Amino acid sequence: MSGGFANAVSNIGREALRIVLPSWCIACDRELAWRERTASCCADCWASLPKITTATCRSCALPLPGDTHICIECSADPLPLDWCEAWGEYGGALEKLLHALKFSRQDFLDAPLAALLEERMRARGDVAFDAIVPVPMLRARERKRGYNQAALLAFALAPRIGAPCEPSLLGRRKEGATQSTLPKRARAANVRGAFRAMPAAKDRSILIVDDICTTGETLRACAAALRKAGAAKVCAVTVAKAT
Repeated sequence: MSGGFANAVSNIGREALRIVLPSWCIACDRELAWRERTASCCADCWASLPKITTATCRSCALPLPGDTHICIECSADPLPLDWCEAWGEYGGALEKLLHALKFSRQDFLDAPLAALLEERMRARGDVAFDAIVPVPMLRARERKRGYNQAALLAFALAPRIGAPCEPSLLGRRKEGATQSTLPKRARAANVRGAFRAMPAAKDRSILIVDDICTTGETLRACAAALRKAGAAKVCAVTVAKAT
């Protein structure tokens, strides 16, 4: 059985189980009507997702007032990205969905969340990339979780914008602590030099994908590695921006 056919059968079976068995919204815990939902999220909660509708910092995607294009912190030390986008703010139902994707094996949220990434990119008017790369996960954490949620999102986004997902272009040079466990001032040092990019990145336009941008230091380290390898264009898109 081919890999594509096997995946299609698996997806059909998974959807059939969700239709037949009773389930509850991952965001509000109410019973989930199978016709009025997006993956494991009810229609009301999906409609309530905190979408960013203001201007954002072109460097870290922080929502900004007025027509400002870069935040105070990034004006002093911008990320080495051509642009960075995030679909929504990390809170409310969106926080619960991303938590479920990461920690509750709700891996079928990858497609609807990738649709949000595509929406944000098309609103910007820039979807032309030679390759998509997910932010690499700590190896021990990926083994424990069973998957890298950034890779799920990247693979789901790839056919939507017509660019190949190439995780092998970016890897980890060293392991460190999980970023979310560290105070802001320690995050930059924790990921500095942590990633390495392959020579195949040279002269290519590359999109980095992750689930959440918090301080931006992980994206900074990934982009720096790709720039060092000679990438011509490096951008980033995430589902949420923590503020």
